[in-house]
Amino acid sequence: MTYIVTLTSPQMAENESDWLITERFTKGLPTGLETSEPGTRLALLVCDNRKHPANNSRREFSEHGRFITWVGSVQRFNTVGPVDRSITIEPMRRCPRPVPLDGPDGILASLSSTHRAHVEQALSGSAGHCGTAAWEALRKALLKAHPELAPYIEWLLANLTPVVFDVEDAADRAWQEQRDAAQSLTRVTDFPPSALSAWGRPASRDEPYLAGLIPDPVENSLIDHDVRAGLGSEAPRFDDWRGLGDVRCDIHVLEDSTGRRLEIVNVNATPVESRLGTDMIYYHHPTHSFVLVQYKRLASRGKEYRVNKQLLDQMDRLEQVAELSAKPARSHEWRLSQDSCFLKFAHWRDGAAPTSELAHGMYIPLSYARVLLDDDCTLGKKGGRIFSYERVGRYLVGSEFAELVKHGMVGTVGTSVEQLRDFGLQRAREGYSVMLGFETSEETPRARATRARSRSAKNRPKVNSYSPPASPQRKSDAPGS
Repeated sequence: MTYIVTLTSPQMAENESDWLITERFTKGLPTGLETSEPGTRLALLVCDNRKHPANNSRREFSEHGRFITWVGSVQRFNTVGPVDRSITIEPMRRCPRPVPLDGPDGILASLSSTHRAHVEQALSGSAGHCGTAAWEALRKALLKAHPELAPYIEWLLANLTPVVFDVEDAADRAWQEQRDAAQSLTRVTDFPPSALSAWGRPASRDEPYLAGLIPDPVENSLIDHDVRAGLGSEAPRFDDWRGLGDVRCDIHVLEDSTGRRLEIVNVNATPVESRLGTDMIYYHHPTHSFVLVQYKRLASRGKEYRVNKQLLDQMDRLEQVAELSAKPARSHEWRLSQDSCFLKFAHWRDGAAPTSELAHGMYIPLSYARVLLDDDCTLGKKGGRIFSYERVGRYLVGSEFAELVKHGMVGTVGTSVEQLRDFGLQRAREGYSVMLGFETSEETPRARATRARSRSAKNRPKVNSYSPPASPQRKSDAPGS
């Protein structure tokens, strides 16, 4: 089903400022409205401007009529009571310009009488829906008259119908891990995960996850304003990696109106069949600190990981990262331990569609992994060592790990950007898929902690999400080539 929510002009004006920040709206459904039929689960928000045209500040509503002003995804249905239900629309995007429904040039006039009657029925109350046939006719009319809506609909549908990964396929496994690493970066930095979730398989199996990212649509008016305000004007710190001949590098940027910026860099240098796994590296530039997570897949059935020489060698290499860290000299440099590297033993259900939630798994600090390998709890019947939920009594889950990183309680101390660049590129050339997040901001440690503790969505600044174009620099001119 495709849902249509109708608001009056004053109601629309009251909510729009919040929607630009929260990207979320919960709307009650009329009693008895059927919601079991499957469908697109798209939502169209309509401003009914027939009675109160003067109460809306947007110039586009100077005329009477009904206009589609926002589009979104119905992510969940909520049971309010024994009978009453509501839908939560998230994420939402404002249309580049309002789409008129009424009048000779309106969308309804281009529909057949049957489909127009179905859409009018959905418009008759505060919330309704139309079936598949009516939606297909409505979509065809929308895209013919307003082709600028195409990327919005494509992006929302990609969020609603995510690609299902095949855990038996090496490329899908790699993209699955990289997706989780990307979502982890948004989790520890408080940027919206929806900016990285719309995705389709890239043309090549060897390409990084970000190569298949479907761009988040943004209004041209907002882009123009943000460029004037200074957002989006800074060149990516890792732009030169896109000119290197031996790696594939894709970059996506999230930046909010306070100037806080997350540059996400997805790089690999080897064919997927010979890749060693995924690294997530998060670097917080104001404190010159980074955290690394090395992904390890638990077997789907027993949810266990049998330790081998490759893992032990990798742990030896990761322990060298601790040598990059200096001793804390200021209060915000203190850490719970010297651990800056973690192993994430993760598992995914076969055939499970991706969600914005992180993959279930155990986050284990490297020093704790060493203790576990010397403890009888990980000793197998034949003498080998095994990591599993049954054998590892204590571990961090995704939310706990994210909170530690957000508050700067784990990570290196005093590591430079140059060390980060050298280390990240080295990991890619050694055969890992690297998902690197580079955060810059003017936040003080106190301001960072205050933001991390805040649970109010209304106070969040607006975020831009974009893939910056590569510089015209020739490959032969790129550093390190």
